[in-house]
Amino acid sequence: MGRRSAGSRVLSSLAIAILLAGCAPSASASPTLPMPTQPPSFGATSPMQSSSSALKPASGTFSSTDAMTKARMGHTATLLPDGRVLIAGGSGDASAELYDPKTGRFTATGSMTAARYRHTATLLPDGHVLIGGGHDSNGLPLASAELYDPKSGTFSATGSMSTARDGDTATLLSDGQVLIAGGSGDASAELYDPKSGTFGATGSMTTVRSGHTATLLSNGRFLIAGGSNRSSGSLGLHSAELYDPGTRTFSPTGSMAEARANASATLLSDGRVLLAGGCFCGLAELYDPTSGAFSATGSLIVDRQEGYIAALLPDGRVLIAGGYLYAGESFASSEVYEPKTGTFMDAGSMTGVRADATATLLPDGRVLIAGGADSNGLALAWAELYTP
Repeated sequence: MGRRSAGSRVLSSLAIAILLAGCAPSASASPTLPMPTQPPSFGATSPMQSSSSALKPASGTFSSTDAMTKARMGHTATLLPDGRVLIAGGSGDASAELYDPKTGRFTATGSMTAARYRHTATLLPDGHVLIGGGHDSNGLPLASAELYDPKSGTFSATGSMSTARDGDTATLLSDGQVLIAGGSGDASAELYDPKSGTFGATGSMTTVRSGHTATLLSNGRFLIAGGSNRSSGSLGLHSAELYDPGTRTFSPTGSMAEARANASATLLSDGRVLLAGGCFCGLAELYDPTSGAFSATGSLIVDRQEGYIAALLPDGRVLIAGGYLYAGESFASSEVYEPKTGTFMDAGSMTGVRADATATLLPDGRVLIAGGADSNGLALAWAELYTP
């Protein structure tokens, strides 16, 4: 996630309507949500197991850590230069907090200038964090943006985007600018310049996309893949394209075998990109920047269609955990992708069911998993750590 990182999409009684619209539920639900401080008592469910489940389990453990100061889903988590993690917004809220791996505690920090849900967060070279777009507390997309200063612990407004966006991507370029692409039924893209604090137009994508992925490749270009638009509906898109920062243009590249929306995209150590989930199948595939083509790899043990987390581990493997099916069934199970063999291995279960959480790789190699929603679609405050 990413993000989703990603993803902030909870399916409950609205599942059918969301499926037909091909988009995530809005943030118009009440921002006052229950705040469980301990994991729910129920365990993982077992949807759609594949033959990969017979593989030897991957080593690693999940353990509880301090709970956040409040329940959050649709929030962002950003690793700061000093090793702390900034948790911002979610659930129609403007508050933010910091997680300190040294103490294992969450503490409040300054509040954002606006309540945001499903927004983006990008760490800039100077240590500030750019927060932009998303939904407000009424479920309306935002064009505004702001900056978090870790030194002062405060947020301040910066330039606004040319259009309101949610379901877009924000990716840091090598020159320090941030590429904002798609979202809210739009194919346009723009660049944020930290030096001027302003957004400026750049080339448009080849097609409208929301809930797509954006990955910086080793050759400096960006892979934009999947997502959905009105024509694709809930089935998502097969197509992918590349953004060239040198020419500031988008161009088509190979298409995926499966249509995907709200999938995960993880850059592997060998330069390929793992695309997993976000479809009506467990099949994962790899994008090769050299050939510009996608190829099938192993299948997920559990068919994770939305709301799961994906994190690249220090040893090059990829942790995938939680999430839910379009039918609304969420789970606590996890698995690890091994690039050397192209297979997924069972990695045990989280301390409880969660979807739409954030996952952040900490400097010591552990992964912080925070917030999200339980199987009833209620926001969670509890967090846990995965130790490879």
